Amino acid sequence: PAPPLQAAPAVMPPDEVSCRDDRRRLGVESSALAPIDDGGACGIDFPVKVTAIGGIEMKPAATLRCEMAATFATWAKKELVPAARTRYFSGVKTIHQGSSYSCRRIRGTGKASEHARGNALDVMRIELNNGRDIDVRKPGWFAFRTRGFLNTVRADGCDYFSTVLGPGYDADHRDHFHFD
Repeated sequence: PAPPLQAAPAVMPPDEVSCRDDRRRLGVESSALAPIDDGGACGIDFPVKVTAIGGIEMKPAATLRCEMAATFATWAKKELVPAARTRYFSGVKTIHQGSSYSCRRIRGTGKASEHARGNALDVMRIELNNGRDIDVRKPGWFAFRTRGFLNTVRADGCDYFSTVLGPGYDADHRDHFHFD
Protein backbone atom coordinates (compact mmCIF):
# COMPACT_ATOMS: atom_id res chain seq x y z
CA PRO A 1 0.00 0.00 0.00
CA ALA A 2 0.99 3.57 -0.60
CA PRO A 3 2.34 5.53 2.35
CA PRO A 4 -0.15 7.81 4.07
CA LEU A 5 -0.27 11.39 2.86
CA GLN A 6 1.58 13.99 4.86
CA ALA A 7 -0.20 17.09 6.09
CA ALA A 8 -0.29 19.70 3.34
CA PRO A 9 2.53 22.22 3.75
CA ALA A 10 1.51 25.74 4.77
CA VAL A 11 3.44 27.24 1.84
CA MET A 12 2.89 26.09 -1.73
CA PRO A 13 6.07 24.43 -3.09
CA PRO A 14 7.76 25.99 -6.16
CA ASP A 15 6.76 23.11 -8.48
CA GLU A 16 3.09 23.65 -7.55
CA VAL A 17 3.39 27.41 -8.19
CA SER A 18 5.04 26.68 -11.55
CA CYS A 19 2.29 24.19 -12.44
CA ARG A 20 -0.40 26.77 -11.67
CA ASP A 21 1.34 29.22 -14.02
CA ASP A 22 1.43 26.51 -16.72
CA ARG A 23 -2.24 25.75 -16.16
CA ARG A 24 -3.21 29.41 -16.57
CA ARG A 25 -1.11 29.65 -19.74
CA LEU A 26 -2.97 26.62 -21.13
CA GLY A 27 -6.31 28.34 -20.54
CA VAL A 28 -7.49 26.06 -17.75
CA GLU A 29 -10.35 27.66 -15.84
CA SER A 30 -10.25 26.40 -12.29
CA SER A 31 -10.41 27.30 -8.64
CA ALA A 32 -8.25 26.19 -5.73
CA LEU A 33 -9.87 23.86 -3.21
CA ALA A 34 -8.98 23.12 0.41
CA PRO A 35 -6.60 20.18 0.87
CA ILE A 36 -8.30 16.78 0.67
CA ASP A 37 -7.27 14.12 3.20
CA ASP A 38 -9.53 11.08 3.19
CA GLY A 39 -6.96 8.95 5.01
CA GLY A 40 -4.48 6.37 3.81
CA ALA A 41 -3.46 6.96 0.20
CA CYS A 42 -6.49 9.16 -0.52
CA GLY A 43 -6.04 12.88 -0.87
CA ILE A 44 -4.61 15.89 -2.69
CA ASP A 45 -2.47 18.53 -0.97
CA PHE A 46 -3.35 21.32 -3.43
CA PRO A 47 -6.49 20.26 -5.36
CA VAL A 48 -8.07 22.31 -8.12
CA LYS A 49 -11.59 22.20 -9.52
CA VAL A 50 -11.41 22.42 -13.33
CA THR A 51 -14.46 23.92 -15.04
CA ALA A 52 -13.06 24.52 -18.54
CA ILE A 53 -9.98 24.03 -20.69
CA GLY A 54 -9.28 26.64 -23.35
CA GLY A 55 -12.98 27.38 -23.75
CA ILE A 56 -14.02 23.71 -23.62
CA GLU A 57 -16.44 23.11 -20.75
CA MET A 58 -15.72 20.31 -18.27
CA LYS A 59 -18.98 18.76 -17.05
CA PRO A 60 -19.18 18.16 -14.23
CA ALA A 61 -16.21 20.13 -12.93
CA ALA A 62 -13.24 17.83 -12.20
CA THR A 63 -11.24 17.76 -8.96
CA LEU A 64 -7.60 17.04 -9.84
CA ARG A 65 -3.98 17.66 -8.92
CA CYS A 66 -2.53 20.61 -10.81
CA GLU A 67 -0.15 18.42 -12.80
CA MET A 68 -2.98 16.19 -14.04
CA ALA A 69 -5.07 19.24 -14.99
CA ALA A 70 -2.16 20.73 -16.95
CA THR A 71 -1.34 17.42 -18.69
CA PHE A 72 -4.98 16.85 -19.62
CA ALA A 73 -5.22 20.43 -20.96
CA THR A 74 -2.09 19.91 -23.08
CA TRP A 75 -3.52 16.67 -24.50
CA ALA A 76 -6.88 18.34 -25.22
CA LYS A 77 -5.22 21.29 -26.97
CA LYS A 78 -2.67 19.30 -28.99
CA GLU A 79 -4.59 16.08 -29.73
CA LEU A 80 -8.33 16.15 -29.00
CA VAL A 81 -9.16 19.51 -30.63
CA PRO A 82 -7.10 18.88 -33.82
CA ALA A 83 -8.59 15.37 -34.16
CA ALA A 84 -12.13 16.80 -33.90
CA ARG A 85 -11.33 19.46 -36.51
CA THR A 86 -9.81 16.87 -38.86
CA ARG A 87 -12.59 14.27 -38.53
CA TYR A 88 -15.66 16.44 -37.96
CA PHE A 89 -14.63 19.97 -39.07
CA SER A 90 -15.68 21.17 -35.63
CA GLY A 91 -14.26 22.37 -32.36
CA VAL A 92 -14.91 20.70 -29.02
CA LYS A 93 -17.65 22.25 -26.88
CA THR A 94 -17.76 20.01 -23.78
CA ILE A 95 -15.84 17.13 -22.23
CA HIS A 96 -18.23 15.05 -20.13
CA GLN A 97 -16.25 13.35 -17.39
CA GLY A 98 -17.45 10.53 -15.15
CA SER A 99 -14.84 10.51 -12.41
CA SER A 100 -11.95 12.64 -11.22
CA TYR A 101 -10.84 12.54 -7.55
CA SER A 102 -12.38 9.56 -5.77
CA CYS A 103 -11.02 7.68 -2.75
CA ARG A 104 -11.06 4.11 -4.07
CA ARG A 105 -8.97 1.06 -4.83
CA ILE A 106 -8.41 -0.69 -8.12
CA ARG A 107 -11.02 -3.44 -8.25
CA GLY A 108 -9.71 -6.77 -7.01
CA THR A 109 -6.56 -5.28 -5.51
CA GLY A 110 -5.50 -3.49 -2.36
CA LYS A 111 -3.80 -0.80 -4.45
CA ALA A 112 -5.17 2.74 -4.44
CA SER A 113 -6.51 3.95 -7.77
CA GLU A 114 -4.86 7.01 -9.32
CA HIS A 115 -8.27 8.64 -8.83
CA ALA A 116 -7.51 8.51 -5.07
CA ARG A 117 -4.62 10.96 -5.62
CA GLY A 118 -6.28 13.26 -8.16
CA ASN A 119 -4.12 11.81 -10.94
CA ALA A 120 -6.89 10.33 -13.11
CA LEU A 121 -9.82 11.48 -15.21
CA ASP A 122 -12.50 9.39 -16.91
CA VAL A 123 -13.99 10.78 -20.13
CA MET A 124 -17.47 9.48 -20.97
CA ARG A 125 -18.35 11.55 -24.03
CA ILE A 126 -17.23 14.49 -26.09
CA GLU A 127 -19.67 17.10 -27.37
CA LEU A 128 -18.65 19.07 -30.46
CA ASN A 129 -19.54 22.64 -31.43
CA ASN A 130 -21.50 21.32 -34.44
CA GLY A 131 -23.90 19.47 -32.11
CA ARG A 132 -22.43 15.99 -32.56
CA ASP A 133 -22.21 14.06 -29.28
CA ILE A 134 -19.54 11.35 -29.35
CA ASP A 135 -20.05 8.57 -26.82
CA VAL A 136 -16.79 6.82 -25.93
CA ARG A 137 -18.39 3.36 -25.82
CA LYS A 138 -17.43 1.16 -28.75
CA PRO A 139 -19.17 2.62 -31.81
CA GLY A 140 -21.23 0.50 -34.17
CA TRP A 141 -19.72 -1.57 -36.95
CA PHE A 142 -20.24 1.09 -39.64
CA ALA A 143 -19.24 4.12 -37.54
CA PHE A 144 -15.90 4.51 -39.32
CA ARG A 145 -15.43 8.22 -38.61
CA THR A 146 -16.30 7.86 -34.91
CA ARG A 147 -14.14 4.77 -34.50
CA GLY A 148 -11.21 6.51 -36.20
CA PHE A 149 -11.62 9.60 -34.02
CA LEU A 150 -11.80 7.57 -30.79
CA ASN A 151 -8.84 5.38 -31.80
CA THR A 152 -6.78 8.51 -32.56
CA VAL A 153 -7.50 10.35 -29.31
CA ARG A 154 -6.97 7.20 -27.25
CA ALA A 155 -3.65 6.35 -28.94
CA ASP A 156 -2.42 9.96 -28.76
CA GLY A 157 -3.16 9.95 -25.03
CA CYS A 158 -0.29 7.49 -24.58
CA ASP A 159 2.16 10.32 -25.33
CA TYR A 160 0.87 12.29 -22.32
CA PHE A 161 -0.33 9.77 -19.74
CA SER A 162 1.24 6.68 -18.19
CA THR A 163 -2.05 4.78 -18.44
CA VAL A 164 -4.82 5.07 -21.03
CA LEU A 165 -7.67 2.55 -20.79
CA GLY A 166 -10.99 2.35 -22.54
CA PRO A 167 -13.62 0.15 -24.14
CA GLY A 168 -12.13 -3.22 -24.97
CA TYR A 169 -9.72 -3.17 -22.02
CA ASP A 170 -12.08 -4.66 -19.42
CA ALA A 171 -15.67 -4.46 -18.19
CA ASP A 172 -14.84 -1.61 -15.78
CA HIS A 173 -13.72 0.60 -18.69
CA ARG A 174 -16.43 -0.38 -21.22
CA ASP A 175 -18.02 3.07 -21.35
CA HIS A 176 -15.19 5.58 -20.91
CA PHE A 177 -11.56 6.50 -21.44
CA HIS A 178 -9.42 6.48 -18.29
CA PHE A 179 -6.39 8.78 -18.41
CA ASP A 180 -3.79 8.88 -15.60
